[in-house]
Amino acid sequence: MITKIDWYIIKKFFVTFIFCMLLFTAIAVAVDSSEKSDDFVKSGLSTSQIIQEYYFGFIPHIWGLLYPLFVFIAVIFFTSKMALQSEVIAILASGTSYNRWLRPYILGGIVFAVGLWFANRYGIPKANVIRGAFQAKISDKVSSGDNFSNCYNCYYLRVSTDTYVGVKNYDTASRSGNTFFLNRIKNNKIYYNLRAERIQWDTTKKSWKLSNVIERRVDSAKEIVKQIPEMHMHLNVKPGDLRKDDYLKDKLNTPELVQYIKMEELRGTEGLNSLKVERYRRTSTPFSVVILTLIGAVIAGRKNRGGSGLHLATGIIIAAIFIVSDRFSTVFSVKGDLSPLVAAWIPNIAFSVVAVYLYRKAPK
Repeated sequence: MITKIDWYIIKKFFVTFIFCMLLFTAIAVAVDSSEKSDDFVKSGLSTSQIIQEYYFGFIPHIWGLLYPLFVFIAVIFFTSKMALQSEVIAILASGTSYNRWLRPYILGGIVFAVGLWFANRYGIPKANVIRGAFQAKISDKVSSGDNFSNCYNCYYLRVSTDTYVGVKNYDTASRSGNTFFLNRIKNNKIYYNLRAERIQWDTTKKSWKLSNVIERRVDSAKEIVKQIPEMHMHLNVKPGDLRKDDYLKDKLNTPELVQYIKMEELRGTEGLNSLKVERYRRTSTPFSVVILTLIGAVIAGRKNRGGSGLHLATGIIIAAIFIVSDRFSTVFSVKGDLSPLVAAWIPNIAFSVVAVYLYRKAPK
């Protein structure tokens, strides 16, 4: 049963959280706008267009990134004020147990965690589509310059365990490209090579149409060469796969991300740890909200001479350690051999131990 004291704490929790979220959002927007002011000017867009085409995607991205921090600081802030005004002491002195006092914090943390879980899976990826489209069209183009030496429209893919393909000058609008090649490898040697002057997606046959094809088959004895004017080929590649998107993992909702990872694994694609870490983090981050809520309540519920300042300083230090540990685990997974699942959950496991330790040491 939820009592008046529970509603009192939950109300303070939500109001303070909204205040912290708006405050940090205003700071983030101010810093980001100052960094991208030159890009905004060069884009020629009006203020309303920049807000609609960029900040409607940027703000939810920041919320998702700093959401656990918002919750943690909110808990520290309002609980320390309650402790400073002896409200916590009065609640415990009235016969309320320490665990009972923590219950509204846990309930509030679970509500925020569930909200973040849904947002991570569906809401924030939609916002990242807006943000990514703007940065790809304006910011990235302006910052990178007109450098054609990298052959931006060239694609090299591994479509199966032994097959590699490449396309040059691929046009996403016409779904066609020039200088297509396909290599099949066995025992570190190419035994089949195919080259075509042009590749075109055939929408009726759902396959790739190749023109002016030269096909080579190599074995230990000889090489067989064929010239084929035109042929159709079924590849484990669709036109939608031929895209270069640095923000792809942020744009896909969780079911789409899981399906994309499975497809890339079937193709034998390497370097998928960043995608897998993102997948697992969308679940681990909401869980960290509950952990940080408990840590914040235990720390700030103790009245001391330092008051709210000491509580906030302690909270900021803990939050900084949490963020640093999260980034380190990600780097070890992407650049090393650490399991993506372990990398996503290491900070939660470590801080769960911290939460249990602080809870046991807290005066009750």
